Amino acid sequence: MTRRVVITRNLMDASKFKALPIDVVVTASAAPDALSEADLVILDLATGIDPGSVVGENRRVVAYGSHVEVDVMEQARAVGCSEVVPRSKMFRDLASWMA
Repeated sequence: MTRRVVITRNLMDASKFKALPIDVVVTASAAPDALSEADLVILDLATGIDPGSVVGENRRVVAYGSHVEVDVMEQARAVGCSEVVPRSKMFRDLASWMA
């Protein structure tokens, strides 16, 4: 079973993830206990959490953020996030990112 963890502090974003018909843990922090068994981590770059702190072996990390914060998105790519997408793309087809 895939363990999916979403890290966001945005209540609207959190509600969209929680509304999906799949098992997903939504948290506001990158605490090691929340991530210890995660196979997939979705990181909202607006949290200010260092993307490098959630990248791990055998873990897919998808980061999303504002399309105008190019430097933040580039940093996420540089530290090893599997995919980095603008917020609009994340929520256009939310369920596909959770597969």
